[in-house]
Parts: sequence; C-alpha cells; structure tokens
Amino acid sequence: MRWSTEIRYKMLLEINNAIVSRTTRKDLFRALARELRRHFAYDRMCIILYDADSDSISYFAAADGIQPDGNLDRETRPLANGAIARMVIQSGQPVVFDDLRRYRDLSSVGSLVRAGLNASMAFPLIIRDRVLGSIHLSFQKAPKAMSELTEVLKAVSQQVAIAVDNMLAYTELKQSNANLEMEKRFLMECSEEYQQADFFFASPQMARIMEMVASAAETDETVLITGETGTGKDYLARRIHTLSPRGDRLFVKTNCPALASSLFESELFGHAKGAFTGADHQRLGRFELANGGTIFLDEVGDLPIALQAKLLHVLQDRRLERVGDSRSISIDARVIAATNRNLLESVRKNQFRQDLYYRLNIIHIPVPPLRERIEDIRLLVLRLTQAAARRTHREEPLYSETALDRLETYGWPGNVRELKNFVKRMLIQRPGKTITPDEIDKLIELADDPSAYRPNKVESLKAVERRHIVRALQHAKGRVGGVEGAAQLVGLPRSTFQYRLKKFGIDPKQYA
Repeated sequence: MRWSTEIRYKMLLEINNAIVSRTTRKDLFRALARELRRHFAYDRMCIILYDADSDSISYFAAADGIQPDGNLDRETRPLANGAIARMVIQSGQPVVFDDLRRYRDLSSVGSLVRAGLNASMAFPLIIRDRVLGSIHLSFQKAPKAMSELTEVLKAVSQQVAIAVDNMLAYTELKQSNANLEMEKRFLMECSEEYQQADFFFASPQMARIMEMVASAAETDETVLITGETGTGKDYLARRIHTLSPRGDRLFVKTNCPALASSLFESELFGHAKGAFTGADHQRLGRFELANGGTIFLDEVGDLPIALQAKLLHVLQDRRLERVGDSRSISIDARVIAATNRNLLESVRKNQFRQDLYYRLNIIHIPVPPLRERIEDIRLLVLRLTQAAARRTHREEPLYSETALDRLETYGWPGNVRELKNFVKRMLIQRPGKTITPDEIDKLIELADDPSAYRPNKVESLKAVERRHIVRALQHAKGRVGGVEGAAQLVGLPRSTFQYRLKKFGIDPKQYA
C-alpha cells in the first residue's frame, strides 16, 4: 500500500476523530486499534507507559491481538526488563526489527517470538519534550514497504501521544477529585466529632494526661492511648494532631474492628485499577490520605492477628504497596493508636503480636476512667450542659448541690461518653427544671445494665477511699489541716491524710 499525502492526512484526521472524545483508557485504546486496522494489518498492538520516578513500565490498556506467554500486559515491571521499550524510551527514537528471531535473547523479545511474532516496530510517545512511553506494533511476517509504514506511524505516534497525555491528565484529575471528596468526608467527621471547647477537666490526673499530650505533640513518634470505652481517647488523639506540626494536614480516623478482613488492605493501603472485581479506578488508602498528617487506628486491639503482620510491615518500613500494584510507595503519616484492651494481656494470650505492641507503644498515654477522677464529674456536668444548651437553644436544667453529689457517687461505666448522653437526656426531658437526687435515682440508668448505679453496687475499697477523701477536700475547700480541715473531717492524722493524698495523686489546691 502507498500512503500519499492526502491519504496520510485523512488517516490522521480519522484517528483523531475516533479517539478525541474517549473518556476511558480502554475505550481510547479500542478506538485506536479499530482505526489502525482499517488502514493496515498487524498482529499485536500495545501502548506502554513509562514512570520516570520508579523507572518502571506498565501497559496503558490490555494489548490488542496476539498475547504472548506470561501475560506481560498485566504487569508493572522495571524498564530494564522490557528490551524494546527501553531502547525507544531511552533514545526517544523509533526502533524497527524486521526479524525478532535474531534478538530472542533480549528480555521480553523471546516471549514475542514464541508467540509467532517475528517483526516489530516501536515509537516513542513524546509530549512537551517528555517521554510518556511507547507504542508497539508486531507482526507474524514483516510487512512490505516497512520503511514507508515507519514514516506514517511516526506521525500517528505524535497524535497518540497527545491523546494519551490528555487521558492521563483526565484520569489524574478524576482521581484527585475523588481523593478530595474522601478528604472532605474525613474533615467533616473531624469537625463534627472533635469539639475542643467541650473538653473540661479539674482533676490532677487529667492535668498530667494533658501534659503528656502536649509533650507527645512535639515529637513525631507513634503514640498508644489506652483506657476504657468513653474516656476520650479519640479526643486526645485529635488533640495531639492539632498541637503537632502536622496540625494543618489531614487527620484520618480508622475504626479497626469495622474493617472486613477482605477489604483491610484496600482500605488502609489502597488499590490499583483492576486489582479486583469492581476496582474500576485507582483508590488511595487511608495511609496515603494521611500522608503528611496523622492516621488514627482506633480500637487497634480488636484487629485480627492475621492482619496485624500487614500493619506491622508498613509501620516498620514506612512503605506500602497498593493492592494489585507491585510498586512500593513511601509513606509519611504519624501513627496514633488507641484501645480499650489490655494489650500486654492480649500478647500473653497470643491474641496480639508482641512486635506490633512494641512498635505502637513508643509513647503510652493511659487515660483514667471517670470514676477515678470524680473531681471532673461536677465540672463536666455543668459545662457540658451549658454547651449543649447553647447548641440546641434550650433552657439549661438546674442541678442542686445534692444532685451533683449524687452524680459523683455514680460509677459511670460508660465514662465521659455516658455522661454526655445523660446531659443531653436531661436537657431534653427537664429543660429549665431543677434536678434533685430523687430524680437522678429515677432518671439515670443504662439501657443495657440498669443495675450499674453505684449506690446499689459494690465498689473497690480504693475507689471508695479516694472518693471519700475528695469529698472531704471539697467540703473543706482544699484545706488539709486545722479545725474542720479535710484530715479532721475524715478522722485521720494530718500526716496520714497527706500520705493518702500522695498515694492517690490528689492535689488539694484543686479544691481551694
């Protein structure tokens, strides 16, 4: 066949019209293949993309025509493993083989020859002086007028380069929009759940915890926050992030028990397009979303042991591979983990990996339950009531002193979370009313355990003793010795009372 100037122009115009409006790689490649076959015969055609950062190659779409052994078109591989592609990409010039059998020892050429492909030509895809990759056409029998066909395909490759570049830009923009939507969702979750102004405390225990939080925020080390359900581990994790140099970047929360085993890697590490059924585009995992920021692994103690090794590998190497992608990606995400489990006990029972425990437990922040810091209860009730009333535009319930005393005797098994729910319930049921101890007895109850009310439940001797000392300090307004001082109120010598204060970590100045 002879390609006159008019025929070449028409061919290029038809190719351009066929591929210009395609919005997926697959559609663009199929349209190109159809147009090329209308003008000449080939036995295999493929487009290879080049990643300069990793010096690797991958296929733009599944090749058209004969498929050599090894399913090469599904792999991402080093450029060095693709002999023909390497020649074209490194030189920026076309490469033509009229007899591949003479070069079967070159990597990737042998598989073409074994598939019956004996001639091949490849052209660089160059856009703005950058090599995007190459387009390859292979034949069982070398075509006639091969030199003339080479000149025609040089022009075609320039057009294909523009189309491929546009498609890559479109795909990147689409992925960026999807990632921005994910980031927006995480930011919205953060703004809804994290209300810094609603965190109150008066106890010396929480003052020490907040000092630990501030110190942890100054470093980039992994933090493990432990404590019962509802103690505020989530808040403290967000507080560390906010105070840290990463505070203006994304905070990505991951609820470990909610991750299905089959989706664990995809959710945390992301997946490549085509990695599994339904993976129609590349997806960033939560570690990548948190790059430069913080990833919070909530309830990490509930993570199945089979998945712990995968998490450990990423924490150790600070690198990950997306599902379906062999390329390794560097990750810079600060890790904060939290659990309500005793991880050391879980390690002893072979339910939690010891090496993962030590990897997480670089900075340990143990959050005490509310029943061990009863100084916070009164303050929390009053301040949370004020905050909730402002948000809901309802009148605040009024708590009598004896009602507040009664709330301090309750064990709060759900901790601060339970207390917040109680405050909301009072705001709805008793707006503007005075709350009495009798009403507390009737109204406060747990949906799953009504017997959890402390006056009807046996407490530890330590908890009772500490509660008694704190109430004495409250009555004595922080005064320890002297007439009607706290020591006299509980019937102890001042030296013994001071020993008890030190034992329980109680600062009498908090009650002055």
